[in-house]
Amino acid sequence: MNRIALDGRRAVVTGGAQGIGLAIAERLVRSGAAVALWDRDASELDQAVAALAGEGRAVPVQVDVTSLAEVEAAVATSTAGLGGIEILVCNAGIAGPSAKLWEYPPAEWQRVLDIDLTGVFHCLRAVVPGMIAQNYGRICSTASIAGKEGNPNASAYSAAKAGVIALTKSLGKELAGYDIAVNCITPAAARTRIFEQISQEHIDYMLSKIPRARFVTVEEVAGMVAWLVSAENSFTTGAVFDLSGGRATY
Repeated sequence: MNRIALDGRRAVVTGGAQGIGLAIAERLVRSGAAVALWDRDASELDQAVAALAGEGRAVPVQVDVTSLAEVEAAVATSTAGLGGIEILVCNAGIAGPSAKLWEYPPAEWQRVLDIDLTGVFHCLRAVVPGMIAQNYGRICSTASIAGKEGNPNASAYSAAKAGVIALTKSLGKELAGYDIAVNCITPAAARTRIFEQISQEHIDYMLSKIPRARFVTVEEVAGMVAWLVSAENSFTTGAVFDLSGGRATY
C-alpha cells in the first residue's frame, strides 16, 4: 500500500464506525491524519476507535447527520478536539428498502433522502465556512453508480445519490476560487452491512451489471479517497470519480 502524505491533517469521516467509512478512516490515519469518526451508534464508534488505536489518532463523535444542530455541535467538538478540520468525507448513508416506486413507503423515501442527501448538505454547510476562512480544504462525498444510472427498486437511494453528484458539482464551482477541492466518488456496491438492508435479488442484479464480475472492496474505495483528500489533488474539483468496475459509461 502506498502512503498518501496526510501528516498533520485533521479529518472528519461521517458514517465512520463501519464499512467504507471505517476503511477510509483507517487509510487516513495510516497516512498521518488525525480523524474524527462521526456516527450515530455510540457502541460501534467505541469499537472503531479501539480498532484504530494502534494506527494513529482517532476520536469518536456521536452525531445524527439528519439534524443540522447536531452536525454544527459535532463540528465544534471536532474542531476543538483536533485543532481544526481540513478534510471532510461525507460517507454516512443507508440503502432503504427494495421496492417499486409506486409501492415505496413515503416515510422510507423521506428517511433515505434525509440521511443520504440532506445529511451531506448539513455537513457541508457546517464545515465549509471554516475551510474558506483558512483557504484550504478537501471534501469527498460518497455517491454511487446508482446516482448515475438509477437502480430499479431503489428509487430513493438512486435519487439521493444523484443529488450528491449535483451538489458536488455546484459546491465545487462555488469554492473554485479557494484552495478547496470538492469531489465525489461513485462506487459500485461493496460487501458491507448495507447488504443487510437490501434483497438478495437486488444484490444479484448489482453484481450482474459489473464487468469485473465482483464487488468493490472497501480498501479500494479508501485508496481513491485518500488521494482525493490530499494536498496533491490541487486542481480537480466538482468532479465524479468512478469505482464501478467498468459499469459506468460516463
